Amino acid sequence: MDAPRDLPLTTDVVAELVEVAERLAREAGRLIHEGRPERVAVAATKSSPEDVVTAMDLASEDLLRRRLAELRPHDGILGEEQGYVLGTSGVTWVVDPIDGTVNYLYGLPAYAVSVAAVVGPAGDDGRAPNPATWTVVAACVHAPTDGRTFRAGLGQGATLDGRVLRAEDPPALAGCLVGTGFGYLATRRRAQARVLAELLPRVRDIRRIGSAALDICNLAAGHLDLYYERGLAPWDLAAASLVAQEAGLQVTGLRGRPAGTEMTVAGAAGRVTELRTLLESLDADSDG
Repeated sequence: MDAPRDLPLTTDVVAELVEVAERLAREAGRLIHEGRPERVAVAATKSSPEDVVTAMDLASEDLLRRRLAELRPHDGILGEEQGYVLGTSGVTWVVDPIDGTVNYLYGLPAYAVSVAAVVGPAGDDGRAPNPATWTVVAACVHAPTDGRTFRAGLGQGATLDGRVLRAEDPPALAGCLVGTGFGYLATRRRAQARVLAELLPRVRDIRRIGSAALDICNLAAGHLDLYYERGLAPWDLAAASLVAQEAGLQVTGLRGRPAGTEMTVAGAAGRVTELRTLLESLDADSDG
């Protein structure tokens, strides 16, 4: 029998979903870290030759899907590599099996497994829930190379390795360390370079770490002051956005739109407003 829809999100239910998210992220993290060969090969490409998939991306997502089928058989799942499977419980898991695949390919340590549980209506045609209307209720971002584990539950705060995260007010924009990332298509990169050239003289410095999930979590931990990026997919953003928000930060888009594909801006509310205004003036959400 199918589980009922509209699962009541009690404190205990949210806490249980957070525990599942962490268990899955750690298991997948162990797989990709301990199973990484000396040389990682590209298994496929997506939007461009630079947008790579490794065999371990596929293996990690296979593990996440298999374990969810065991632990949460009525839930849906949306993954970067294998798409969407509709569930019946009202909960959908949004997973990124390796966030920072290019870093993983080159043996750089900044990569993570991102696992989030969201609630929100699926499309009438069976399409995945819309990130603009879903609510993230549980999240874990696990970095297997150094073991850092970020967790968050809706209304239950955010932690890093058990330490409660509460963001502090950043300095003025000119003193802010800003994280960002770049797309894979040449036209997008040209536009992003134009924006970067205008922004760099106005801030302390820029960091391009190569994992959106870790960038946003690093905001919550105080390792960055602001973050912006165009082109984030739902699996890049879902878990980390809850970590940031539960730490007291704002995660939004430009021109009144939510965070996501067109633009994501994150940080303390006052500085986000300042950065968002600047990015809008630079048409940072356009390839023009």
